[in-house]
Amino acid sequence: MIKDFILPDIGEGVVECELVEWLVEEGDIVVEDQPIADVMTDKALVQIPAPNPGKIVKLYYAKGDIAIVHQPLYAVEVEDEGESTPASAPVEQSVETAPVVASGTQIEDFLLPDIGEGIVECELVEWLVEEGDEVVEDQPIADVMTDKALVQIPAMKPGKIAKLYYAKGEIAIVHQPLFAIEVEGEGNVAAPVATTEVAREAKAASMPSEPVRQGKALASPAVRRMARMHDLDISTVKGTGKNGRVYKTDIEAHLADGSVTPVAPKVAEVDTSHAMVPVATAAGRVEPIKGVKAVMAKMMQESVSTIPHFTYCDEIDMTDLMAFRKEMKDRYSSDELKLTMMPFFMKALSLAINEYPIVNSRVNEECTELTYLASHNIGMAVDSKVGLLVPNVKDVQAKSILEVAADITRLTNDSRSGRVAPADLKQGTITISNIGALGGTVATPIINKPEVAIVALGKVQKLPRFNDKGEVEARSIMQVSWSGDHRIIDGGTIARFCNLWKQYLEQPQDMLMAMK
Repeated sequence: MIKDFILPDIGEGVVECELVEWLVEEGDIVVEDQPIADVMTDKALVQIPAPNPGKIVKLYYAKGDIAIVHQPLYAVEVEDEGESTPASAPVEQSVETAPVVASGTQIEDFLLPDIGEGIVECELVEWLVEEGDEVVEDQPIADVMTDKALVQIPAMKPGKIAKLYYAKGEIAIVHQPLFAIEVEGEGNVAAPVATTEVAREAKAASMPSEPVRQGKALASPAVRRMARMHDLDISTVKGTGKNGRVYKTDIEAHLADGSVTPVAPKVAEVDTSHAMVPVATAAGRVEPIKGVKAVMAKMMQESVSTIPHFTYCDEIDMTDLMAFRKEMKDRYSSDELKLTMMPFFMKALSLAINEYPIVNSRVNEECTELTYLASHNIGMAVDSKVGLLVPNVKDVQAKSILEVAADITRLTNDSRSGRVAPADLKQGTITISNIGALGGTVATPIINKPEVAIVALGKVQKLPRFNDKGEVEARSIMQVSWSGDHRIIDGGTIARFCNLWKQYLEQPQDMLMAMK
């Protein structure tokens, strides 16, 4: 059977790419996961692997041509399901054809596309359709949870849902079938659809099973699983692919030689890597750390272990700014724009950055180069239902307070629903964390690497303070806590920067006069 390989999503927002190099020729026999082509997006060079073994029949593009996402890249002749299973294939991966479909229709697998930079798997939170449902183009099919946000997967074509390959709570793999759909086709023969058993096997082959270290080797999840099944340390297997990539045939050859290096024994009896709910054990409750919580844990650990933090605290008299904001709130607030204090914090911060650009910079890993960033993309930590998210308002330096307020309203609503766009989570340059919303006063915030500074806002308190006449009066006081990267920012710099930011907040007229 000849099957077209459809070029999948290969990066956020990427709709086309340049065919840099074919790594095979027409007539070549390829194995699963073998690299087929190198393509260049506007972001990076990407290698396209073969999802199935077979014979290359047609290469649809010449070197240097522009290939289109969701269009055929090449055609491959694969074994028809009616033929016998080859010796190298696991016998349990039998395939039966789908139920009879109407003449002129065919069954197609929908491959889960890239849904964020670096994301290779996600949790199936909710199916929004059932098998047998008729769907239209762009109709939401499923909600999936990545390590950053909740993402809704739409239908690429109208048709009838033939198969849902995952159950609620399971881990779906990027570039693997998510569901099968019956669509209008040119022929009268329906393409085969994997049975539940096959779907489970394909899914399990691409999912990490137990938490066993498998060494540093270039290999697909299916190959790693095969190594685990044989208690084999994959790092000891000689890969025959490009850059030493290990294929299933390499595992088989290694096993045939009898030189098996076992992996370390498991340290846990209960595998909760795919669990939807906490698991009770004799030692207590075991709950997997995944999604946004997992990525936060990784980023925070990397930040504190690679960046020497120091903290600087001060207090800001918010009395005049709060009165000004209250006056403006009734005039400018709407459903699309909530005039909170945050737009003033951000705009004042951006004005202070103009004088102290080092707090809006980047340092390379070796700490040999410092890059001053032109854009003030100010992030705000949001305690959402999926965990801590830090979306950022882009180019605050070029926006009015009302424009910043509109962006903040949108980002807050998106974050709290868990549906913030991946682009809104990227390219932040400095972060504000509003711990005061929950009642705290002083904190030691962790820098959101690769940024170099972060500030935590405490709650506003009515406190007694002396005025210019020496009289005691009630003032609205807020504590702020800065953390800086001590490799490039010293205490004097952060103090002077904070003093200027404080001036803009305590005297709103100065902030207005500084705006361009």
